[in-house]
Amino acid sequence: MSVTFSRRSLTPYLFLLPALFILILTVLWPAVQAFYLSFTNYEYDLTQMPQWVGLKNFNRLWADRTFWQTLTNTLLYLTCVVPVLVVLPLGMAILCNQKLRGMNWFRAAYYTPAVISMVVAGIAWKWLFAETGLLNQLGELLGLPPVSWLANPKLAIFSVMAVTIWKGLGYYMVIYLAGLQAIPAELYEAAAIDGSDGLGKHWDITVPLMKPYLVLVAVISAISATKVFEEVYIMTQGGPRNSSKTVVYYLYERAFKDLEIGYACTIGLVLFLLILGLSILQVSLQGLTRND
Repeated sequence: MSVTFSRRSLTPYLFLLPALFILILTVLWPAVQAFYLSFTNYEYDLTQMPQWVGLKNFNRLWADRTFWQTLTNTLLYLTCVVPVLVVLPLGMAILCNQKLRGMNWFRAAYYTPAVISMVVAGIAWKWLFAETGLLNQLGELLGLPPVSWLANPKLAIFSVMAVTIWKGLGYYMVIYLAGLQAIPAELYEAAAIDGSDGLGKHWDITVPLMKPYLVLVAVISAISATKVFEEVYIMTQGGPRNSSKTVVYYLYERAFKDLEIGYACTIGLVLFLLILGLSILQVSLQGLTRND
């Protein structure tokens, strides 16, 4: 009996073993190597063995003004993008949840940016933001002066944020739409009888019942905003004057342009701790919403 039970308990793990092996080989082992390299001097001539330097890279990171600027830009990205991607898709989902003619076409139109490659989206928006792009041409028709969307240090990062928001709206809308369709229609009918109608019913019923989805979208969008790279690489290359450079893009520069692998791994470790904190926050908030 015990032999049969042990075989049954081991069977699922045997099926998982190939995937687990690939996961260890492609994710866990490189992560351990990166952790080790963050304490070494490994740069330029990559044929040489890494030299252990202890906390030297962390001391350099602490005094690196560019790193702190990129970290500030990343936190600014997080602060500006996440609230929009939490609130606006919910309104779009409520609109798309209505039983109106042609609503499936609206859902498809809203979701289309999510399936477009970020490379294609970045190039298209870079043309739109150009000095002679469509946005400035429309501004000229209204009598407005041309704006250097990507060349102005004060506007560059916000222009990149617009692309992130545009591309993420449809994706998060679908998550909210799944939650909205799980809410019984009887609750809204009862709310209407009690005098809660229009926007009031959504504040009284939709928002409380959508808390798990709100937390999920907030944390997913926060992690995505923390790891933003493609938009910056395609549209601004981190410029002008590092005004749109994020931590991930700075890590890319140190690792693949300057071949400072050890220092890049140190930056990656800090980024990992930041994302780990956001993941722990997600688990905590999900636990609180379940308790509610």
